[in-house]
Amino acid sequence: MTPLAEAIARRIAEGGPMTVADYMEQCLFHPTLGYYTTHEPFGAAGDFITAPEISQMFGELLGLWAADTWMRLGTPASFVLAELGPGRGTMMADALRAARVVPGFLQAARVVLVEASPRLRDKQAEKLNGQSAEWVGSVEELPAGPLILLANEFFDALPIRQFVRTPEGIAERMVGLGEDGALVFGLRPGARLDARAEARLRAAPPGALLEICSAGLAIAEKLGARLATTGGAALFIDYGHRGEREPAGGFGDTLQALRAHAYDDVLAHPGEADLTAHVDFAALARAATAAGARAFGPIGQGTLLERLGLDARAERLKRGADASTRATIDAARTRLAGTGAAEMGTLFKALALVHPELDSIAGFAPDEEFPRTPA
Repeated sequence: MTPLAEAIARRIAEGGPMTVADYMEQCLFHPTLGYYTTHEPFGAAGDFITAPEISQMFGELLGLWAADTWMRLGTPASFVLAELGPGRGTMMADALRAARVVPGFLQAARVVLVEASPRLRDKQAEKLNGQSAEWVGSVEELPAGPLILLANEFFDALPIRQFVRTPEGIAERMVGLGEDGALVFGLRPGARLDARAEARLRAAPPGALLEICSAGLAIAEKLGARLATTGGAALFIDYGHRGEREPAGGFGDTLQALRAHAYDDVLAHPGEADLTAHVDFAALARAATAAGARAFGPIGQGTLLERLGLDARAERLKRGADASTRATIDAARTRLAGTGAAEMGTLFKALALVHPELDSIAGFAPDEEFPRTPA
């Protein structure tokens, strides 16, 4: 057992089984033994590679999206340009470099990174290379004013709870101890959900599993309310599904562990593997629209990037490059927007939240607006 597995086992032995959300929280954010506390997860030397690490084109296009949004807002003299979970700061650095082509944008932008880890804050500052920036620990701490916010692969790491429809009713999936003392999954009967989720699960066949990310819903609700009052837009990009709008209804176990670029048993190496779950984009959109914002999407990441000019940017980078560099750029373009099983174009999706009076946003068609949810 890993040191964190031993600590979790002791906690379960003393206090009983823990929810999947509590288990994820411990695995990822334990103050001394958690994955993000002790590991460098990003890049080829880490456990996974995110889109900004694949190619500069990703961050550059999002920077141009932010600049276009600023112009749609009427070029406010001051606004907050924020990123949730900035990783090593690669995306923001690329975004700011690309957005320099828009006069006045950088001068108006107050760059704020939402990051709790002191270690990652240092890496982000280094990557930004002298660019003026501020750090806060949560969405609630973002400064006042118009807001343009980016979040790439942020929501997938937020803890989820899992609920199962059994013949006897609804049970919550828990992490407990087996007879040999190892961590195991089990069910705790008698779980209660909000009325909408409970009705969905009770109408599903026995064995159906529903995941709920309360932390993600709370952030979407806060941002929806913020955008509705102070103006602006937010762009979420992550891997996930359309929830109730999927043919399967958004049911299914998507919790997974990644260790050294390979899938791992979720319970095998607590603190040494990254734990994630697919994002329910419909649930995020519903929370934000109920709070007053408009939402567009979700659409595939590939569709978004192509509409923002991915092909033109790739061709521009290839001008004058040698054959090896051109092949690398082509491979990155395919990885970011392709539709194959190993590519990100359809598995990863994008959702935009905007002020209710902003009737269009770059990268999304008007008929892709998410139905508004009554407050």
